[in-house]
Amino acid sequence: MQRTIACLSLVLITSAAHADAFSQSRGVWMRDDGNAQVSIAPCGQQLCATNLWIGDTSKGEQAGDKLIMTLKPKSGQVLVGKAYDPKRKLTYSMTLTVSQGGLSTRGCIVGGLVCKNARWTPVKR
Repeated sequence: MQRTIACLSLVLITSAAHADAFSQSRGVWMRDDGNAQVSIAPCGQQLCATNLWIGDTSKGEQAGDKLIMTLKPKSGQVLVGKAYDPKRKLTYSMTLTVSQGGLSTRGCIVGGLVCKNARWTPVKR
């Protein structure tokens, strides 16, 4: 009986930590280069990152562009999975890490040969 309670406690603690990573990733974030502001919020069963503001649109990014992220907990504050960009019809492997005072993201295509990292800080409203 004690073993069952210990296992159940571990599952509940682990589930709470992962749920915390999902909830902490929600909000409005500024990319470290100051060139993009996004909102991360639930959209159905996934999380969506929607561009609210883009400073330099020369690379084709625009306000309203969206990434649909299907992420699962990996460990601690790390979420991994896929992110789909409907505008470009691309699917990225995605890692989102919640840290003290921010987020970091890593998106890769071509089997991980082409990757982009970004840091994000919360926007004070």
